[in-house]
Amino acid sequence: MAELSRLRKDSGLTRGEVAERIGSTDTTVWRYETGQSRPRPSDVSALTEVYGVTGEARDSLIQMAVEARRRSWWHPHRQAFKPGFDSYIGLEAEASLVRSYEPLVVPGLMQTEPYARAVIEATSVVQTPSTVEETVSVRISRQRLLHGPGDPIHLVAVLDEAVIRRRIGGGDIMSEQLEHLVRLSTLPNVEIRVVPFSAGAHAAMDGKFCLLSFPEPEAPDLLYLEQAASGDVPDNPEQVRRYASMFESLCEMALGEDASAAFIAQMARRFSSP
Repeated sequence: MAELSRLRKDSGLTRGEVAERIGSTDTTVWRYETGQSRPRPSDVSALTEVYGVTGEARDSLIQMAVEARRRSWWHPHRQAFKPGFDSYIGLEAEASLVRSYEPLVVPGLMQTEPYARAVIEATSVVQTPSTVEETVSVRISRQRLLHGPGDPIHLVAVLDEAVIRRRIGGGDIMSEQLEHLVRLSTLPNVEIRVVPFSAGAHAAMDGKFCLLSFPEPEAPDLLYLEQAASGDVPDNPEQVRRYASMFESLCEMALGEDASAAFIAQMARRFSSP
């Protein structure tokens, strides 16, 4: 919300000073001001108190926050998400670069519909069939970020070899999914790298993560961590730097783009064989 940025500047306060007063971080305040994250109405209320905004002006800003959260295309489907994932979707939609490491499954942005359904059914054991279909629909809808309209995001996906070898949903589904990855790898904005088993131990064996970069030069990179029951976007810059270093290390250990595509294509043929 650009108005929050104007109010802060008019108040003479830095983002760090505002963050301290509302019990948050300067990165979070920056995300609110630049639209990278939609503040809750309670957050806007706290900010208006710091800026001395009262009456109709305050009420208008809070209502804007309410409406902004309602306008998100994924908002009607939030009940199907794990806590924290709706924040990630909003950030992903604003990013210019997504760096993703996956040790077990194909990243959601690159999943075919049958593969996505098989993954969601296996990992969401308490969801109803209708909720599974809703989650699949949201996952497939997110993939428009790779193809436009407008400037598509740049995706760099590093996959453990287990992702390519793990049979999910049967041979036909796996073959189709791997062929889809090969096609995606030909797009100028998609880079897929495979870390082979022969690479041995590495720093990212604790699990999956995503790093988001944004088009604004002053915008800090953000980290998304996901577990079975929740997702989180930590505000610790040092933690972001650590994961960025881990990602660079993974890229150095991974096969090149051409070799990765050739390996994926080879495995697609194996899964399609009777």
